[in-house]
Amino acid sequence: MAKLTEGKTPGDFLLFEEDKFYSRKRVTIAAGADLEPGAVLGAITASGKLQSSVRTATDGSESPVAVLLEPAAAAGSDVEATVLARGPAQVRRYGLGFDASWATEANRDTACAALEAVGIVCLAD
Repeated sequence: MAKLTEGKTPGDFLLFEEDKFYSRKRVTIAAGADLEPGAVLGAITASGKLQSSVRTATDGSESPVAVLLEPAAAAGSDVEATVLARGPAQVRRYGLGFDASWATEANRDTACAALEAVGIVCLAD
């Protein structure tokens, strides 16, 4: 029998969100990489598209503003996806997917503080 593997789901990181999906938003994910749920995203200032937040970027995406809720196969082209874009919401910090540039706990504290600014609270549980 073939072994089935389930990928990451919102249940791995989403602890609470406001009723009726108030905290969710459909956005455009910029081409460049396939992303999985839980990816911490930043917005490119010039286009408004979201991509994986890279701490050392200079295009606006260095500041985390959202968390991806579904897989986004954006390696070859822009795609639409649903994100957790505002609070009140709570996420499990250790279930989030950070770019390698957010390597230290201090860096991730900074990223979580940026998410908290839009109402998404990162809890270490």
